[in-house]
Amino acid sequence: MNQDDLLPVGLEDALPARARAITETMRAVLDAMDAHGYDRVRPPLVEFEKSLAGRMEGVATRRMVRFTDPDSLRTLALRSDMTVQVGRIAATGMANAPRPLRLCYAGDVALLKADQLDPSRQRLQLGAELIGSDSVAAASEIVGLAIDALTGAGIGNISIDFTLPDLVDTLAESALPLDPAQREAVRRELDTKDAGGLTAAGGEAYLPLLYATGAFDEAITKLSAIDAGGSLSSRIDGLREIAASIGTRARITLDPTERHGFEYQSWFGFTLYGEGARSALGRGGTYTIKGSDEAATGFSLYMDPLLDALGDRGSEQRKTLFLPPDHDRDAAARLRAIGWRTVASLAGDEDPTVMGCTHRLEGGDAIPV
Repeated sequence: MNQDDLLPVGLEDALPARARAITETMRAVLDAMDAHGYDRVRPPLVEFEKSLAGRMEGVATRRMVRFTDPDSLRTLALRSDMTVQVGRIAATGMANAPRPLRLCYAGDVALLKADQLDPSRQRLQLGAELIGSDSVAAASEIVGLAIDALTGAGIGNISIDFTLPDLVDTLAESALPLDPAQREAVRRELDTKDAGGLTAAGGEAYLPLLYATGAFDEAITKLSAIDAGGSLSSRIDGLREIAASIGTRARITLDPTERHGFEYQSWFGFTLYGEGARSALGRGGTYTIKGSDEAATGFSLYMDPLLDALGDRGSEQRKTLFLPPDHDRDAAARLRAIGWRTVASLAGDEDPTVMGCTHRLEGGDAIPV
């Protein structure tokens, strides 16, 4: 291989089988979203850096690929998250559209540098946003849509982990008071599940939260038992209602202090898992669009873990029809119309099996090769 043909670290080609799996999976996910009334939008790959960073908390511009626009001389950036772009669309071009606004999307995002857990620097992100509401009903709809999207793509044994991203801030206000300087330390120790560190950080009153984790019914009972002056009652009721809407379609767990991947979510967040995936399939929750201060609820999925969960899908041989030079073109068109894939002869001496064909067109019929 010529050194000039090497790709940068974290970038790779998708060869035919994988590209087909990506296309089929993306189509299945988008079809599920469309079936629930979510309209697709296609924001640009590049925007002004300030716009991308200004619509949502937790968007780190240092992770973006940035460069200078030769026309405006302002800094441009490749998007690292499409959620912020959907927020901009809702706040500008669709500001007068009826609420709640249901939008979905699919497209590549890019990172300047990947993290150790995921070396990829280009990712296909798919998602849906329900803008204008962060109610329990909205959260229930979004979680249900995420399950339907994964099921439509062929994912089995789905599980969902609930969290409460603003839990520490909520409790620290009055129920379990903390100085502003202590809050970040308490969040960190809760996130790492370090009881000793939590006590040392002044968060001894938060220790029961470390044990309110696991299977949903048991964990929500433990969370309910924490004396927080009723400050958690509405959230607990909301989690129970969302869980009830899921029923038996997915396994539900609860980790109320989980923060990884929830930089901008507010009272509710969730992580999606599926059988065969080595990492989370996606995340979602409630948030506020900065600038317009509009409430929203949504989720994002990423293609690589979806394909991990689907295994060898796309690698199996497809029914492909070899068309000899003198083939019946009307018959070939008729077979394509009902789902056949055709490969036409150019030289007249090709071997159908070498060309990946499973059948040969003879006399208007598909004959196995």
